[in-house]
Amino acid sequence: MAKIGIFVGTVYGNALLVAEEAEPILQQQGHSVTLFEDPTLADWQAYANDVALIITSTTGQGDFPDTISGLYHAIKDQLGYQPTLRYGVIALGDSSYDHFCGAGKTFDALLQEQGAQRAGGLLLVDASENPEPEVVTSPWVEAWGALL
Repeated sequence: MAKIGIFVGTVYGNALLVAEEAEPILQQQGHSVTLFEDPTLADWQAYANDVALIITSTTGQGDFPDTISGLYHAIKDQLGYQPTLRYGVIALGDSSYDHFCGAGKTFDALLQEQGAQRAGGLLLVDASENPEPEVVTSPWVEAWGALL
């Protein structure tokens, strides 16, 4: 089974709630899971040969929440090619805003650029359609975990 780090970017707690729902689903599948609420580059690098699950909301004009912004910029500025990393992204947003799920899309684009291997598709969760995101994310996490 996989060693998975869940890296959370949250403002109001929805992304953290999704992460806390995802953790036991992945553990029940036999994966080793650690959740990072305020992740650092060192935390990220500990999963360089394993699996990262990014769960982030979007703020402002497609910006990252403070809890994950530093990690994103550190990866962008200090890391390069990451071909041994497998990952998934759950992006939370509201489609009534211009930059719907912008933080998750930006993180995904960076990891693709750096050669990381995405497992499954990018999950975009619209708060205006799904006020309880775990209704959408939990089945996705179950399917994603089975891919690993």
